[in-house]
Amino acid sequence: MGSTNSADAALSADWLGLSRRAARAARATLGLYPGFAERSRETGRGEGGDMTLAIDRAVEDAVLDEIEHFGVGVSAVSEERGRLEVAGGGPALLVIDPIDGSLNAKRRLRPYSLSIAVAGGETMADVAFGYVADLSSEDEWWAGRGEGAFFGDDRLAAQSDPELEILGVESARPELVAQASEALAATGARRLRMIGSIALSLCHVASGRFDALVSLRPCRSVDAAAGQLLVREAGGKVAFPDTGDGELSASLTLAMRSRVVAARSEAVLERLGALALPLPG
Repeated sequence: MGSTNSADAALSADWLGLSRRAARAARATLGLYPGFAERSRETGRGEGGDMTLAIDRAVEDAVLDEIEHFGVGVSAVSEERGRLEVAGGGPALLVIDPIDGSLNAKRRLRPYSLSIAVAGGETMADVAFGYVADLSSEDEWWAGRGEGAFFGDDRLAAQSDPELEILGVESARPELVAQASEALAATGARRLRMIGSIALSLCHVASGRFDALVSLRPCRSVDAAAGQLLVREAGGKVAFPDTGDGELSASLTLAMRSRVVAARSEAVLERLGALALPLPG
């Protein structure tokens, strides 16, 4: 009973306030790296498997410092450091991507984002709070489980439009786009948009800027944990087709690998799921 109470207390903490402070710290830290040379310096390979840039490590340090001073003990999964205990550890799980869209950030090409999710368990279904900040602007999105999704202070209205005018595409390497070209054309989407951040692309689905999103190669938990809650709380649907039952049983561990598909309506999600987009070779 004590552990359950402790978890409930951790989940009810002011994570929005903490996330907003973390976003301010992240933007301030990026300001210390004004040019390409400073931003592109490599510091080794992170626990998530990608090469870590100086800005990745610096922003992660700034965000974790904010969480440490927040004083709520949690277990954290972060792209660069992997799993660690913060503020003494605790039953709640934080899933953090300090910069989703590092290639954009390195080149000062908008957008790139900070993503923070808070969960009471180890799967996407357990995420209780999600926050995504566009670090190249002041835009922010957040959601609480059962409380709706918000852009800043404005609640996002649910939509169920079956139209597919704009389809977001992530992991847009030329060979993957070529491999999936026929399947993408078969979606019936009128336009594709590729912005270079899965977290922000999910926010655009939640906001109705995109009608749907597909990733062409497997993403990691840190890329999608916060954004998938935003989509669901805005009335949309999300699936991880390469894990478990394909829905929300995807793990929040850093080892999770699955493509993500999201849509504003169930009809569009079903249409995308039926395409069986090819796995990268």
